[in-house]
Amino acid sequence: MLELIGVEASYGDSQVLFDMSFNVEAGEVVTLMGRNGMGKTTTISTIMGMLPARGGEIRVEGKRVDGWPSHEIAQSGLGLVPEGRQIFPTLSVRENLVATAANRFGAQPGWSLDRVYAFFPRLKERARNLGSQLSGGEQQMLAIGRALMTNPKLLILDEATEGLAPLIRLEIWECLERLKGEGQSILIVDKNFDALEKLADRHVIVEKGRVVWAGTTDDLAAVEELKMRYLGV
Repeated sequence: MLELIGVEASYGDSQVLFDMSFNVEAGEVVTLMGRNGMGKTTTISTIMGMLPARGGEIRVEGKRVDGWPSHEIAQSGLGLVPEGRQIFPTLSVRENLVATAANRFGAQPGWSLDRVYAFFPRLKERARNLGSQLSGGEQQMLAIGRALMTNPKLLILDEATEGLAPLIRLEIWECLERLKGEGQSILIVDKNFDALEKLADRHVIVEKGRVVWAGTTDDLAAVEELKMRYLGV
């Protein structure tokens, strides 16, 4: 589904990603884990073409996409829920959802307004509200719904529950569990390690722009010192 092979990236003369290599298989949930400032968001920005890769390869279903414009990478089947949500504040909930809606690959059943509203009933209740009138949790639901409306082959979430109240975080995790049950491929960044361990099939730990460990949830549980060394928990 997604493969990074030796990816490197820089901000100006400052290199921030070094030989970044990992993959996400179809139907898998994979996490990017690590302390703040270690390169997780930069990795996602590079995958999406917002930060150009300076080396290595990024492949979506075997096809190289590094060097493509961001919109073409998105159209290859990647749906991004960005850090900070970045919904359109002056558009209504409905307008946010239909703004980028597409089903380029003929997904069945595809994501539609009705399906998103059924998945997030609160969005249906707020359909006419502007994005700026929503709570943080509702905005996150809207950002996820907007990404799903592109019918992505891979859903990418950067800081999936950052800044949300505990009950809303629980609701988001339950929604992601349902998506996993439907076979949705997911790459996710978050700080809630307990929830990530329960949800994900595999984990990738990043330290100073490098992959320092990768393995399954069982592997991670068996090496407790990894959490203290790289995750600070």
